Amino acid sequence: MLKSKTFVKKTRSGGVMKIVREHYLRDDIWCGSEVCDSCKQDSPVLQQDPCLESSLCKCPHYILPDTNVVLHQIDVLEDPAITNVIILQTVLQEARHRSAPVYKRIKDVIHNVERHFYTFTNEHHRETYIEQAQGESANDRNDRAIRVAAKWYSEHLKKDQKEEGFQIILLTNDKKNKEKAEEAGLVAYTCEEYIQSLVANPELVDRLASTPDDVNEIESGKIIFQEHLPLSKLQQGIKSGTYLQGTFRSNRDNYLEATVWVHGDTEENKEVLIQGLKNLNRAVHEDVVAVQLLPKDQWVAPSSVVLQDEGTTEDDDEEEKENSLKSVVHESMLKPTGKVVGIIKRNWRPYCGMLSKSQIKEARKHLFTPADRRIPRIRIETRQASTLEGQRIIVAIDGWPKNSRYPNGHFVRNLGIAGDKETETEVLLLEHDVPHQPFSQAVLSFLPKMPWSITEEDFKSRTDLRHIGVCSVDPPGCTDIDDALHCRDLENGNLEVGVHIADVSHFIRPGNALDQEAASRGTTVYLCEKRIDMVPELLSSNLCSLRSNVERLAFSCIWEINHNAEIINTKFTKSVINSKASLTYAEAQMRIDDTSMNDEITRSLRGLNRLAKILKKKRIEMGALTLSSPEVRFHIDSETHDPIDLQTKELKETNSMVEEFMLLANISVAKKIYEEFAECALLRKHPAPPPSNYDMLVKAAKSKDLDIRTDSAKALADSLDAAQVEGFPYFNTLLRILATRCMMQAVYFCSGMDTDFHHYGLASPIYTHFTSPIRRYSDIIVHRLLAVSIGADVTYPDLMDKHKQAALCNNLNYRHKMSQYAQRSSVAFHTQLFFKSKGIINEGGFILFVKKNAIVVLIPKFGLEGTVFFENRDKPSPRLSFKEEIPTLTVEDTVFRVFDKVKVTISLDASNVQHQKIRMSLVEPVIPGVSVSPQSNCNSEPDAKKPKLES
Repeated sequence: MLKSKTFVKKTRSGGVMKIVREHYLRDDIWCGSEVCDSCKQDSPVLQQDPCLESSLCKCPHYILPDTNVVLHQIDVLEDPAITNVIILQTVLQEARHRSAPVYKRIKDVIHNVERHFYTFTNEHHRETYIEQAQGESANDRNDRAIRVAAKWYSEHLKKDQKEEGFQIILLTNDKKNKEKAEEAGLVAYTCEEYIQSLVANPELVDRLASTPDDVNEIESGKIIFQEHLPLSKLQQGIKSGTYLQGTFRSNRDNYLEATVWVHGDTEENKEVLIQGLKNLNRAVHEDVVAVQLLPKDQWVAPSSVVLQDEGTTEDDDEEEKENSLKSVVHESMLKPTGKVVGIIKRNWRPYCGMLSKSQIKEARKHLFTPADRRIPRIRIETRQASTLEGQRIIVAIDGWPKNSRYPNGHFVRNLGIAGDKETETEVLLLEHDVPHQPFSQAVLSFLPKMPWSITEEDFKSRTDLRHIGVCSVDPPGCTDIDDALHCRDLENGNLEVGVHIADVSHFIRPGNALDQEAASRGTTVYLCEKRIDMVPELLSSNLCSLRSNVERLAFSCIWEINHNAEIINTKFTKSVINSKASLTYAEAQMRIDDTSMNDEITRSLRGLNRLAKILKKKRIEMGALTLSSPEVRFHIDSETHDPIDLQTKELKETNSMVEEFMLLANISVAKKIYEEFAECALLRKHPAPPPSNYDMLVKAAKSKDLDIRTDSAKALADSLDAAQVEGFPYFNTLLRILATRCMMQAVYFCSGMDTDFHHYGLASPIYTHFTSPIRRYSDIIVHRLLAVSIGADVTYPDLMDKHKQAALCNNLNYRHKMSQYAQRSSVAFHTQLFFKSKGIINEGGFILFVKKNAIVVLIPKFGLEGTVFFENRDKPSPRLSFKEEIPTLTVEDTVFRVFDKVKVTISLDASNVQHQKIRMSLVEPVIPGVSVSPQSNCNSEPDAKKPKLES
C-alpha cells in the first residue's frame, strides 16, 4: 500500500519548495513474539515466558514505553532485570531527534540479544500507521500512534492467548495519554507504578528519575532561586544584547563562585564573574546559560576565600559564607559581574561520588557528594543507603526546583568499594569520560592478519632507510614507540638529521570501524598502572611500534642542516626503517657522556644533542617559554602493585634533545600541509593569555620586589630568566610553576576556520602534531594530509571538508583535556595509596598561593599540593587579616606570604572511611593557640589551571 507525504520547505533564497515523499505501508511486518503463530517470523525476539513478576499484572506481559519514558527513565530500561520490551518506531524516531545520547543507549540495549527488546516499525505497518489529524499537534499525533500500536498488539496476541494469555502494558507518565489509553481499553501505568510493582526487583525503584510532578513538588514554602526565563525570552534577550550566552564554569575552590565564558568573537565581557548562591541560580558546571550583567557599581573581584560545601542548609551559615566573598579592592581588580537568568542547554551527565547518609533514622532522602567538587551535592531517594554507604556510586540529576538548595537526582549504579584500586580506576575513567571498553569485533576485523610482513609493493612506494643508524629514545618500559631519530655526516660537510614516525595511517584507513573508533577515542590515556589505548594493542605495541631490530613502516622528515642548526632543505617521505637501538633517556645520556663509546648510534646521539642545544637557544631567543610543572614518578611493587616510592621526575639532556627535534618536525610539517591545504589543514595553536591571567604571577613577584613583564612571550621569558633571589635557588622554579598556571590550553583547529595560528608558548607562527600517531588521532589526520601533499596517498571528502575537520578538532580537544585530567586523578589516587602505607611524614614546602582563609602549599619532594585552612567549624576561628594587593595573610601575629618556606605534616586521614583524604597540617611556623589540621586537605582532583606546554 502506498501513501504520500507532502510538505513545504523554505529555501535559502527565501522561496518555498513543495516536497512529496512516498510512504509504503506493509502487511509483512511481524510482531516479534514467540507467542504468535500467525506471524511468519524466523527468529522472534519477545519470549513466550517473560520473567518479570508484577503485583499489578499477574499474567505474562510485555511492556511498551512511550517516548518520555524512554527519554527520562533510560537508567531503568538499561537495568538487566527489564526484559521483553516493545520499542516502537515512533518512539525511536522521537528519541533520536530529542536526545542523541539516549538514542544511542536504547539502541545498545536493543542490540543486546539477552535483553529481548524488539523494535516494531509501526509507522510502516498498514494497521498501525495513522495520519496526523487536522489541528492535531505532532506530539499528540505521536501519542495517538503509540496507543494505536499498543491496541493492535493487544488484539493481535489475543488470537493465540490461552487462559489468561498475554497483556501489553503501556508505560506513560503523561496523565492525558494514560487516561486516553485506559478509555481505549488498554492497560496503562506510570513508570513509577509499574516499577514499584516488581516485587522481585525492589532496587529498581532507586533508579527511577524524578518526574516533572516530583521535581515541582513543594517541600517548603520558601523560594530560594529566581524563576528561569523561558527560552523564547532568552533568545530575544541575547539577540538584543540584554543577555549574554556562555558556558558556566564552577570554581573548584569556592562553591559560591563561577565564571561564564561568553560565546562569540567579541573580547568585551568575554568572561563574566558570578558570585553568590542566588546569582548562580541552579546552573551546573558546563551548562550553557544566559547571564545578565549587573550595574558596574555592583561588579566585584574574584574572591580569595576557599569555600567547600559542607552540606549545611542553615541560612545564617550560608549568609556568613556569602559575606566572606566580599572584600575591598582597587577598582582595576573588579570584573564584569552578572547573574544567571536562564538555562539554554543542560549538560548534565552521570556523576561518580559517594553517598552522605542522612542522620535521620529510616530516612529515604540522602545527599550524594560528587567526586568533582565543581558539581553541587545531589539529593536522592534510596532504600539502599546502608548498603551504598562507603561505596562509589553513579547518580544522575533529574531537576533542580527553585525551592530546593540542591538538585534532585536518582541512583544509577554501584561501582564498588571506595578506595579499592579497580573501583577508583573505573571511577576516574567514567568521571573523565574516557572510552575504555574493549575494542569491538567490528573494529578488530580491520586489523592486519598475522603473521604480517612488509610487501614488495610497500618497498616500491617507499624510501629504504634500513641501512641508516636509527634509534629511539623513550621513557623506561615504553612499548608504543612512535618516533626514532638519526644524525649522520654528509659529504658536503653538512649533517643529515631524520625524524622517523610510525606510519599508523598505513594500517588505519579512512572511514572504517577502526578509524571511527580511533577518532572517537582521540588519544591514548596514560594512568599510573595502565594505559587505555587509542588503537588495538596489535598496532600500538607491535606493528606500528618502532622497536629495535625489526623492519617497520615509517613516515620520515629528513633535513639537511649545517653545524649552526640552520636548515638547508627539508624532505618528507614514506619509508622503511630498522631501528638499531631502543634506548631509555638514561641509557642515551650514558652513551653521550661515556667518552669510551664511539659507535654509530653514540655518534648520532652526540650530533643530535649538540644541534638540539643550538635549536633550543634559538627558540628561547625568539621568545619561547621555559615553564615548570612538578611531575612525579611512582615505583610500583611488582606483586601488590601498590606504590612503594614516590619522587619527582628528573629530566636529562636527552629529554630536551628528543623534544627539540619533535618540535622541529611538527613545525616543518605544519608549514607543508598549510602550504598545500590552506583551508583544511589540522593545526594546533596556543592562545596568548589575557592580561588578567597574569595578576597572581605579577603580585607574587612583587612580594620579592621583582617586576614581571607580560606584554609579550619574549618579555615574560626574559623576566623569568632574570628573576633570582639570593640564597633561594628554588625560587625561579616556583615562579615558573606560577607562570604555567597563567597559561591557556593549547587547542587543535582547522586552518580554514580561524585566522590566529600563533603558538604562544613555543613562539612559533604555525604548529601541528605529527610525531605521535599511535597515541593521538590528530597526528593520523596530519599524516594523511602530508601523504596527499607529497603524492603518497589519495584524498577523501571528509579530509577536505573544513567544517567536518573543525568538528573533529572539537572532539580531539575535549578528549585531550579529559585525558590530562584522568592522568592527574590517577597520580592523586596513587599518592594517596603511597601515604596510606607511610603513615605520618614531616616535610618542607613552599607557599604557592595565599587565600583569605587558607594557604596553598607545594611539597617539591612529592610534587604534592595542599590547602591548609585557618578556620574550623568546630572551634573558634583565629584572628585573620588578609591583604589583596600583594597577597598576605596574618593569622594572629604570624604573617604568611607567597614563597615562604613552611614545614607540614602529611598523612592520610582515615577517620572518615567514606572520604579518605591526604591531610596537610602546619608544623612550622607555630601559631600559638591555633589548630589548623582538621580541615586541611591536599588537592586530589585535576586542576584545569595546570596546562602543559607542547613536547
